[in-house]
Amino acid sequence: MAVILVTFFGVVIAVNVLMARLASATFGGTVVENSYVASQHFNGWLDEARAQRKLGWKGALARGSDGGLEVVLSDAQGRALEGARVTALAEHPLGLRDDIAVTLHAVGAGRYEARLPAGRWRIKLTVRHGGALWRMVGDVA
Repeated sequence: MAVILVTFFGVVIAVNVLMARLASATFGGTVVENSYVASQHFNGWLDEARAQRKLGWKGALARGSDGGLEVVLSDAQGRALEGARVTALAEHPLGLRDDIAVTLHAVGAGRYEARLPAGRWRIKLTVRHGGALWRMVGDVA
């Protein structure tokens, strides 16, 4: 009976230690720098989201044929969104790599491309066109 109890609790403790180590190694722990300051901007963020939704723009993120980042943008009528200034912040999902600021260049018909290292990235896209601002977040692998 003693061997069974020691084995049982040994397994439980070993699994807990393993899970705690994995959790602390894969999560940086910071969602926002200051939650109070973030809460004060929340209503403004909601207003921005409503304005962006009214624009009706759509975007698609993918890896290009050369492995870089490719973005296809269209307006509310489905026409290619040309002449926009497109920037992005590429973040590693687990925070294991530094963030990369990216400026995308137009390659025609609402398509924009930029170099991006291999791997999985969360892309925070910012599009400025005709005085309007539109944001999108997506993942590429």
